[in-house]
Amino acid sequence: MSIHIVALGNEGDAFHQDNRPSGLIRTYLGRSPLVSGDESSLLLNATSTVARPVFTEYQASAFGNVKLVVHDCPVWDIFDSDWYTSRNLIGSADIIVIKYNVNDKFSFHEVKDNYIPVIKRALNSVPVIIAAVGTRQNEELPCTCPLCTSDRGSCVSTTEGIQLAKELGATYLELHSLDDFYIGKYFGGVLEYFMIQALNQKTSEKMKKRKMSNSFHGVRPPQLEQPEKMPVLKAEASHYNSDLNNLLFCCQCVDVVFYNPDLKEVAEAHKIVLCAVSHVFMLLFNVKSPADIQDSSIIRTTQDLFAINRDTAFPGASQDSPGNPPLRVIVKDALFCSCLSDILRFIYSGAFQWEELEEDIRKKLKDSGDVSNVIEKVKCILKTPGKINCLRNCKTYQARKPLWFYNTSLKFFLNKPMLADVVFEIQGTTVPAHRAILVARCEVMAAMFNGNYMEAKSVLIPVYGVSKETFLSFLEYLYTDSCCPAGIFQAMCLLICAEMYQVSRLQHICELFIITQLQSMPSRELASMNLDIVDLLKKAKFHHSECLSTWLLHFIATNYLIFSQKPEFQDLSGTCPWRCLKVF
Repeated sequence: MSIHIVALGNEGDAFHQDNRPSGLIRTYLGRSPLVSGDESSLLLNATSTVARPVFTEYQASAFGNVKLVVHDCPVWDIFDSDWYTSRNLIGSADIIVIKYNVNDKFSFHEVKDNYIPVIKRALNSVPVIIAAVGTRQNEELPCTCPLCTSDRGSCVSTTEGIQLAKELGATYLELHSLDDFYIGKYFGGVLEYFMIQALNQKTSEKMKKRKMSNSFHGVRPPQLEQPEKMPVLKAEASHYNSDLNNLLFCCQCVDVVFYNPDLKEVAEAHKIVLCAVSHVFMLLFNVKSPADIQDSSIIRTTQDLFAINRDTAFPGASQDSPGNPPLRVIVKDALFCSCLSDILRFIYSGAFQWEELEEDIRKKLKDSGDVSNVIEKVKCILKTPGKINCLRNCKTYQARKPLWFYNTSLKFFLNKPMLADVVFEIQGTTVPAHRAILVARCEVMAAMFNGNYMEAKSVLIPVYGVSKETFLSFLEYLYTDSCCPAGIFQAMCLLICAEMYQVSRLQHICELFIITQLQSMPSRELASMNLDIVDLLKKAKFHHSECLSTWLLHFIATNYLIFSQKPEFQDLSGTCPWRCLKVF
């Protein structure tokens, strides 16, 4: 397969012509990392010089094995002297480049008036690039008199170049110099984009001809239609709030029990969730000291509402856990204690449904003054140290989104020993965690900690087959319902870890991250980076990521010309471009 590029025009100054070998086309062919060829292949063919002295022919290889033929025609006289040759050149071109020097306005007008109409008639729906080369030496405004030609020697304005591009339906580029930036990244990026589009079109046409002729005698390609867009993956809806809300009702991993003033059990809860929403509970459970809080109202609320009972002869101390027994907390306020189950349900649901809380409290307390008193105590519990309590109007606050204390505050306890009741051993290091969060967010860990397994009675749990960084990212998702992989490789490692622990939503997030990264990656970067797409496809299939594996198959099929040059692709495909797809 080959690509034919025709370059027309002279980018050199009319008065100070640059040497031909250092022109736009020659410089690009010599510097582009996607174009290969020895020095002799880029030199002017001697026989071509004698036969056709008006153009230079270059031959090279692009994208590994695609033949690149470039005809550079700096002299426009070819349209006057040899119309047949010039018409064939334009008719057979896959890409046309028209170049001029911004300081040679006389030549620009001559080309625009005499030759551009001829080119428009010969064009055959191929991409055209208008390259304005050089830095303008004379920026004075030209004369606007319609009969005056005094501005013929001034520079070509940007507006004139854009107008010419509009006439041809072309892409307009300004190249102030022929350095690596303007040649390699700017001009080269646009040119290589059109080259890839031309290759994709030729490949599509070639496959259609094979289907029509039924002359294909090899391994037939899979029936993959080339979609206009890749298959879309929809992220699974979050169930973070419901997971923590269910934790309150399932009574697993309970580490605190509330009692009324008569020492009768009222409710069970979890320290980690309560501390995530309230500095009052942080102070009560010694997560923070009064010196850390530095708010007298929070200290006073803690002392007025709660008291910890550590008496070993406590009458209700019959519940035991594999580790330490639950902490016993006496609720001093009888009215607050009577509504404690509703208050805990309010906290575990995200601490934002104030109207529902007030309605539940009114069903138990008939007196409106008592209702207001309990609501005020709940607001004091949720108060931020050093700030005035702003939770005054429950109805206006109801319209807001959930506070989601967990998302931000639970991260405060991630990989920290505070309130931790389990420690994971990974690659010789330890990572503390909290059973309540793990049980609420991961069904595999819930079964592991509550079944007849060694982990249910152990504090130190070894983890194999996962790196520490990947496992910390996994825990971050469980604690905060979000994750930010550093790259495609880490996202795939996190996807494998999520599949190991059967966290489907995290798998979908990793799939979307990988797809988004690949879709936003430029073709030049995709071709040059050390990324094994085939290995990603293997891992996606092995770890039952059907959506990602299907998407990667379409991605490889669509970008075959880029991936076919990679060694791992060639090892699988051999001589048949579709064999690597068939093995999956």
